[in-house]
Amino acid sequence: MSKHEFMLEASSRANVGKGASRRLRRLENGIPAIVYGGTKAPTNITLMHNHLMHMVENEAFFASIVTLSIDGVEEEVVIKAMQRHPAKPRIMHADFQRVSADKPLHVKIPLHFINQDISVGVKEGGGLVSHLMNELEISCLPRYLPKYIEVDLINLEVGHSLHIADLKLPEGVSSVALSHGESGNHAVISITAPRKVEAEPAAAAAAAATSKKPAAAKKPDAAAPAKK
Repeated sequence: MSKHEFMLEASSRANVGKGASRRLRRLENGIPAIVYGGTKAPTNITLMHNHLMHMVENEAFFASIVTLSIDGVEEEVVIKAMQRHPAKPRIMHADFQRVSADKPLHVKIPLHFINQDISVGVKEGGGLVSHLMNELEISCLPRYLPKYIEVDLINLEVGHSLHIADLKLPEGVSSVALSHGESGNHAVISITAPRKVEAEPAAAAAAAATSKKPAAAKKPDAAAPAKK
């Protein structure tokens, strides 16, 4: 990974609070953000909305070391949290954590699932795939940070699941959940048997009614003619 694969320009800001943040978004097309961690104090910064919006369209941005230039001084960071507007394509706030080369990172990495359509459970068993996790929280030194983790479904059968412990993690990477013991070994993906298609209720009811229909009653004989 290139050191400058993702670069963001930022400026420090002194005005904080809800009112200042609203003015920043409305008048300057900016995003209030904060940088914390390392040996420095937290720093409130301003980012340009359009620039960050372009960056987050790339999935790799969330699993990369980002070079953040604050008033011309570069720092290496990872994004830790991002608040979006509930109804508009708008980023409201972002949190960044400083990166130290000798200190492990805790970040969430996307999972990429491969061979899903040709897996044993789908191709031979007609099973249905259920994604239970789409990302995994990992711990690693910055130099080992992967862009994604690959999950191969080729041998997964109907009625079986893959758990975190089944994943092949890259060198230097460990699962945060597994560090808590077996209780953290959550299911990642499973293939379940297809549901049996039941007969249409109306057709089933009609068939049942036909089978139980009583024989037609015999018509009574015509009345005999009266004697003269």
